Amino acid sequence: MVKWGNGVMGNKALTRIIHAKESDMKLRSIVVGAAMACLIAGSVAVANLAAQAGAGAAARGRAAAAGGANKAKLATPSQLNEQAPATFKARFDTSKGVFVIEVHRDWAPLGADRFYNLVKNGFYDDCRFFRVLEGFMAQIGMNGDPSIQAVWGRANFQDDPVKQSNKRGFVSFAKSSAPNSRSTQFFLNFADNNGLDGQGFAAFGQVTTGMDVVDKLYSGYGRNNVPDQGRITAEGNAYLQKEYPKLDFVKSATIEK
Repeated sequence: MVKWGNGVMGNKALTRIIHAKESDMKLRSIVVGAAMACLIAGSVAVANLAAQAGAGAAARGRAAAAGGANKAKLATPSQLNEQAPATFKARFDTSKGVFVIEVHRDWAPLGADRFYNLVKNGFYDDCRFFRVLEGFMAQIGMNGDPSIQAVWGRANFQDDPVKQSNKRGFVSFAKSSAPNSRSTQFFLNFADNNGLDGQGFAAFGQVTTGMDVVDKLYSGYGRNNVPDQGRITAEGNAYLQKEYPKLDFVKSATIEK
């Protein structure tokens, strides 16, 4: 995002839970949902810690090109506080093609506002889909420029109540197990992940065009070989391009007129 919790459960334990063959299907659904939420929360928690510890190192990292991003504004998260329209569409032109997210502010007002400001100001341009788990979700939202990621990794905002389920094609911000821990990472659901609803993952939009493109995002690195978020924070896209060259990425993200 997603931000998911290494501190709650180890990767091996999560794998055993996710692949366990439960005879009671309802229990299995609950267990899998909880494990998925832990994965998301751990990812975000790691990114938050990396941002706090790596602010100094980030300034020395190799910055990736920021495309059309408004770097002056992106350098100061508090400046990006425009209220989003009641509904709007965000177009993502990616290495696999184009998809469009339709956002409904009444679903999650704070999430919609944050997403609107990030897209409008070019934050997601050149960002990698760094965590893509087949049959579950695709996660993005760490900026390739270490100087930008360092400030936004700490720019958390308050939670929204969950009004829409994490169904296939729906989009939510990632968060850790801590309250009010959302920042810039979000994920797109490949399947109906209703188990995430009770964990506080509030959907703010839905892919209305190009879900077939989302389905094609590269997932070959799997569940156990995901990029280190501390290194993304410190080194940016230079690290990802070298160590994870097959990751798909956003060429540009814009608000549709």
